[in-house]
Amino acid sequence: MRETRTPGVRTASRLSRLTAVLALGASVLLSTPGAGRAAEDPLPDIPDYQAALDAVKSTAALNAVCRFLAAPVPQGGSETPQTIPDKAEPCEGMPTFTIKDPLALNEITPGFVAGTSPPVAVEAVRLSYLVSSLSVTINNRQATVILAPTQGGGWHLAAVREGDSDAAYAAKAGVGSLVFSEPQIRGWYELRLLTVKPLNDQAREALGGQSSVSLSEYQKLVKARYADKLPGSDYDTRGMSSGYGTAREPGDATSSAPLLIGGSGTALALAGGAVLLFRRRRATTG
Repeated sequence: MRETRTPGVRTASRLSRLTAVLALGASVLLSTPGAGRAAEDPLPDIPDYQAALDAVKSTAALNAVCRFLAAPVPQGGSETPQTIPDKAEPCEGMPTFTIKDPLALNEITPGFVAGTSPPVAVEAVRLSYLVSSLSVTINNRQATVILAPTQGGGWHLAAVREGDSDAAYAAKAGVGSLVFSEPQIRGWYELRLLTVKPLNDQAREALGGQSSVSLSEYQKLVKARYADKLPGSDYDTRGMSSGYGTAREPGDATSSAPLLIGGSGTALALAGGAVLLFRRRRATTG
């Protein structure tokens, strides 16, 4: 059985953390009269948030999650997709569950990585996707629903992925801070003003064990790691850039290709009318 829910009024958890950090940063960095007024402005919602709510509360999203959880987890490191048999009622026999309201998944920008953008929040981080986890664990499994931006506005269901770590980290954002991902290594960080703090082991290792670094110091680190591996680089054109591609711009056209966020894991990819399940190999720096 499926449980439906009328979307309620979202509070601060649905708000764009990027503007909060930017506003606070502006009050510190700018000394012109009236500069601090930005910090008093109300925070905007995630763009087209109602469309995102409609997407995660839709029958299509519930059915996609049910198909994902009904299939056995692929074993091994193959990227060969496994077709999931379709059923007229994919959620039949499943425990009752809902999909939580979407949260922002922010990622570092190509310009920040390349060093062509200044180390300020609005240039360093952008909203790439929305993620939602399930209200309950089903058969000892959790799942994340991933929404991608649709050309012309709105959001669409892009994939379902094993586990709920993306949503768990995204939920750590608070007023005056934002959480973002370095997807190439599955690193998660908190940005408060101009200070970057690691939130998981991958991020701590990437910062050399430091408890925090400045945003400018962090830019130097990611530039050293990835600047010569961005799309269009020699590294990329030689076909060695697995794991280093950057997210699509939020306004990019909807693609029928499977969408996966960086890192290893099992995911259901929505590719046209087909529903495919596969395990992604861990990206290498080759």
